[in-house]
Amino acid sequence: MTTTGDLLGRMTRTQRTALPLSADTARALAEQHGVCIRPLAMRRIDTTTGRIDIVPVPCGSTRQDQCPPCADKARRLRMVQCREGWHLDTEPVTDRAKPSEEHKELMATRADLCAAYTECRAIGDEVTCEQIAESVAELDTELRAAGVRGRFTPLDPPPKPVKRSTRRRQDAPRPPPPTNRTAHPGAGIRRALPTVHVPDPHPRLLRARGHRRGGGRSRPL
Repeated sequence: MTTTGDLLGRMTRTQRTALPLSADTARALAEQHGVCIRPLAMRRIDTTTGRIDIVPVPCGSTRQDQCPPCADKARRLRMVQCREGWHLDTEPVTDRAKPSEEHKELMATRADLCAAYTECRAIGDEVTCEQIAESVAELDTELRAAGVRGRFTPLDPPPKPVKRSTRRRQDAPRPPPPTNRTAHPGAGIRRALPTVHVPDPHPRLLRARGHRRGGGRSRPL
């Protein structure tokens, strides 16, 4: 009886390389049955028993190159939605409503109260400032109820944060200009040392090395 191992043993390496992979086979089978080929592993916890299960969830991709089964399901669902009238004939355009006369009157009253609050704050009338603040709070509530959205200017705006700049201060002294000449620590040592007379080696050594006889040489330390 011939087994699969015997067949694989008789094949060459090139023939074994040409065989289909198990992952490709499973992917082809999933695409044939319309199953997601790259599901997401989600954790499901039973609140009664505390049991934790890992449940595969379809990816829901709409791209054919990523997951053909999910993309085909999304395309069919969109076809049904268009057939049932789930789509719009025109693009949605949001038209912002114009301010009404009531909105303008309330905002004008608030602006007058803000100006009066600034004047009372300058002269130190705290009682009047509290009364104006209560009136402004009531106006803000009425404006919100009337349909005005957005941020209202506060009576006491917060202080602006101090931004630190990296620019040099004008009153700071200027640093010394850089110099191009830099002194090396050992620059003057060679000049300060004396000159020592070094005699030539023995004539036999000179002939062996191929040197000519000459006088002594002066070599600095």
